[in-house]
Amino acid sequence: MRILSGVQPSGKLHLGNYFSMMRKMIHYQDKSDLFCFIANLHSLTTFSGKDKLENFTFDALCDFLALGIDPEKTTFWVQSDVPLVTELSWYLSMCITSNQLSLAHSFKDKIAKGITPSGGLFFYPVLMAADILAFNSDRVPVGKDQKQHLEYARDIAAEFNRKFGETFKIPEPEIDNETAIIPGTDGQKMSKSYGNTINIFDPEEALKKSVMSIVSDSAGIDEVKDASKNAIFSIYTLFLSEADRDSLRKRFETPGLRYGDLKKELLSVILDFFSPFRKKREELLNNRDYIRDIRKKGALKAHSVAIVQLEKARSNLGLK
Repeated sequence: MRILSGVQPSGKLHLGNYFSMMRKMIHYQDKSDLFCFIANLHSLTTFSGKDKLENFTFDALCDFLALGIDPEKTTFWVQSDVPLVTELSWYLSMCITSNQLSLAHSFKDKIAKGITPSGGLFFYPVLMAADILAFNSDRVPVGKDQKQHLEYARDIAAEFNRKFGETFKIPEPEIDNETAIIPGTDGQKMSKSYGNTINIFDPEEALKKSVMSIVSDSAGIDEVKDASKNAIFSIYTLFLSEADRDSLRKRFETPGLRYGDLKKELLSVILDFFSPFRKKREELLNNRDYIRDIRKKGALKAHSVAIVQLEKARSNLGLK
């Protein structure tokens, strides 16, 4: 089974990224045919500068490789390195109406917030459909906020097949409804936009500052504490076995627990867990030639798959 996933290079990876997406990707590459890409073309909808995008893309490559993406097991590339996808997006755009695109949640949200959306944001679902359909994907893991875009891809593929002949596989969504929302330092969902992240590869002092800033309730040391509504508990349990989670819950239910001590424990657990990844990332940052080589090889592998689908689409459209 071919699994496809793409992530925008939007800055530093945090615990939410790892536990909701990256860890799953590592599992997929050992069990499935994983296609994973850095979606830098999609990042242009929020473009903030050439140097920033270049640096974010390089950092994302290093992050993914450091955390365990194996380019020998996985087809791993940068979106803009396979421009066949942008050609395909033009063909696919003939199979969706402007009215349908105007109903996209992400597009409507921007308008509701008073933001003037670009044509790129309007066209975003079509480019995402091309990303999916170009690589003959069987299954696409998406969050609930991206479910509609996957449905667009399915509809576009079905319409193209109906109008021009059987061309594309209809991808299936994979939506993990059981994945809990990972809280940030303020208790809300961990997100760069909220400024509440705990970043995996931050320097140790910055990481310590983030962990020690996690909000807690006002329960005193001699009081029982409510683990179910506690951000420290929720983050800590990401690293624990079921038995250890039960043990931590009992500590919350027993007077004498100090939040400050618990945060120090959590910091130590985070540093220990990510220590080999942090070390590997430092090595990658100092080996740009290796990263360039990985990027080039990944693009060639991805191109060899996309060209087959593109040629089929061209033929069915009468373009060859």
